[in-house]
Amino acid sequence: MLYLVPTPIGNLEDITFRAIRILKEADLILAEDTRTSAPLLKHFGIEKKVFAHHQHNEHKAVAEIIKFLKEGQNIALISDAGTPAISDPGFLLVRETIKEGLEVQCLPGPTAFVPALVNSGLPNDRFCFEGFLPVKKGRQTRLKQLALEYRTMVFYESPHRILKTIEECIHHFGEDREASVSRELSKLYEETIRGTLATLKLHFENHPIKGEFVFCVAGLGN
Repeated sequence: MLYLVPTPIGNLEDITFRAIRILKEADLILAEDTRTSAPLLKHFGIEKKVFAHHQHNEHKAVAEIIKFLKEGQNIALISDAGTPAISDPGFLLVRETIKEGLEVQCLPGPTAFVPALVNSGLPNDRFCFEGFLPVKKGRQTRLKQLALEYRTMVFYESPHRILKTIEECIHHFGEDREASVSRELSKLYEETIRGTLATLKLHFENHPIKGEFVFCVAGLGN
């Protein structure tokens, strides 16, 4: 069995009892960054073989992992934070595991965009999750297409690009479009800034930009 195990996005209390049990029972653990996962595993007394599984080696590693699964081993995949395969490695392994007729289970658990969307105050009955925008090629094309999107849009963004992304959204969506930015979710300095895109731009021009961000933008007409 391949288990996808969500890990806390900040507060360690957010891990589930089942996630801890699966990690303790697994024959081996695949981690996006073993250095990042080590404190989490140590905190919960999980002593298992841990191998790196990230975007730079996942294509080469899939065949060997499938071999282990066929031999009857239970493997748990974790990312640095949140649910594996959501803007993190995991999709390729899941796809190949299913192709081979092997079992996959994804445990419910932490995912950054859900609390950010709910906290935003924007309509969340229908939304589209865009993850990270393309860094260069296709970026402006994607934003131009999203200018016609009626659902609330949810993005992930890094601290060194959040202001640029807000400015680009102003260009494509207009400065009066409602939006919110959440950072440090579940941590001590959790913060959500709400307002128009113009308001958010002004805020980040005048405040230090730290942390990882979830950026929610109202759809056309909302």
